[in-house]
Amino acid sequence: MAQPVIGLVSPGDMGHKVGGAIRKKGFRVVTSTAGRSALSKARAEREGLEDVGSLAKIVELADVILSILPPESAEDFAKDVAAEAKKQNTSPIFVDCNAISPVTMKRIDAHLRAAGVKCMDAGIIGSPPSEKSNPRVYASGPHMDAIRFIDGANMRLIDMGPEIGRASAIKMCYAGLTKGTNALRTAVLVSGEMLGVGPELKEVLSASQKEQWAAMNSAVPFLSCDAGRWSGEMEQIAETFGSVGVTDKIHKGAADIFRFLDSTPLGAETRETADRSRTLDRSLEIYAETIRGKKAAE
Repeated sequence: MAQPVIGLVSPGDMGHKVGGAIRKKGFRVVTSTAGRSALSKARAEREGLEDVGSLAKIVELADVILSILPPESAEDFAKDVAAEAKKQNTSPIFVDCNAISPVTMKRIDAHLRAAGVKCMDAGIIGSPPSEKSNPRVYASGPHMDAIRFIDGANMRLIDMGPEIGRASAIKMCYAGLTKGTNALRTAVLVSGEMLGVGPELKEVLSASQKEQWAAMNSAVPFLSCDAGRWSGEMEQIAETFGSVGVTDKIHKGAADIFRFLDSTPLGAETRETADRSRTLDRSLEIYAETIRGKKAAE
């Protein structure tokens, strides 16, 4: 039996590494960089992904389509795939790998099934696959056997059962802690700067909260690289928590923090272009300067 052709949209920070890992296992991986940034095009080329030029061509060629996008784009993309598959009378397996709520995931499943497209729910936990990073890919839905190719090559596929939404649920809960905590760390430190107690706050944190202080120094200076994508993820987490009767306000606030970070001068950086020599102190100065500038403009 011939190996399935894998479609991937898009070759962003996570997507290009996932596509590269699958390609290294011997699979043909097709994508489209139409309308994408020069960085996305360079990433796709670097990982040996085949640019076929359009979504229509991906739907025509691919047996399985992996959707790895900012969460706010996930549902519209699924609708586009559904429309194209119906137009072409094809039925690829669509795997939503985005950081979305179970509620959003179930809507996506409904759109796809209405067009005759099979759907799988997936959530990636961890950094992009590499020799040093082996993310877990939690998956749920009725077509698990069709996506077992994901396992291996620096990724671990974990079967969450046949119910759509379970994989998204674990991703939301996990990121609610990890990224939510980074938003809180940022809020604490920036508020300390604005209140004029930055040095004293840093001293007590370094003395009595050593693990938190280490995490602040390693993460907070560079959160702006991902903040534009993570604000939407926080909104999805808020929806997830609210759907089960837990407050949605914590992560709506976290979304505000990430939107703020994206609005700073550091928001233009990517993980590849970030100045890794920049200190926490300097980053906090830039964040505080941004707030002062906004206040002065009001």
